[in-house]
Amino acid sequence: MSDNEKETQVAEENQNTQASNDNKQGQRNDDRRGSRRGGRGEGRRGERRGRHEENRGDELLDRVVTINRVSKTRKGGRSMSFAALVVVGDGNGTVGIGYGKSREVPAAIAKGQLDAKKHMITVPRVRGTVTHPVIGHDAAGTVLLRPAAPGTGVIAGGAVRAVMECAGITDILTKSMGSATAVNVVRATIDALKQLEEPEEIAARRGLTVEEVAPDNLLRARAEGIAEARKAREDAKAEAEQAKDGEE
Repeated sequence: MSDNEKETQVAEENQNTQASNDNKQGQRNDDRRGSRRGGRGEGRRGERRGRHEENRGDELLDRVVTINRVSKTRKGGRSMSFAALVVVGDGNGTVGIGYGKSREVPAAIAKGQLDAKKHMITVPRVRGTVTHPVIGHDAAGTVLLRPAAPGTGVIAGGAVRAVMECAGITDILTKSMGSATAVNVVRATIDALKQLEEPEEIAARRGLTVEEVAPDNLLRARAEGIAEARKAREDAKAEAEQAKDGEE
């Protein structure tokens, strides 16, 4: 073999070696990129799925009534923030309102939800409506609540409707007679709900019996509501037992 042939063979071997090294390096880079992308994607998806599952597992209902944008001019410039009014309830007689402020809308809503959960109240109900007429006041807001027959629905505006839905009230007549500001209306509605009382509380305070204090139609409606709730629980229990037997 001549010297020229030897040099040509050595050059070809060097080129093949360099090409194989480049291919290996390219595969390593692709694997790294793929692992990074996969890790990031899986992490974000996992976080989103976890948050969605937490929202599903939480039985509380939340309604964002209004979001106000607040702008302040300071020495260093203009700052922007958001204030969210949120109503939270379980849809079964418990409700609360909260007010949260932050530079971002999601953070303001989250703060409002936490504030609402700290100020939950229990609302007396009779077959999906309130026990008696009541008027609530807060600042310039005034809201009237009146009981309604089954099937009437929630006759209310946006702010009052959010409170009624979260409290689990399905039939009611309302009237806002004061300020139209959402914060005043919602707080006046909560003040009215706080004034509601059960017939037993009124009877104990007056030293009378429940029959002497409450009208007959109220007692009859409450008895029917208790019977319907008991029947619903029994039906749900029977369905659960049937489903369990079918699985076995």
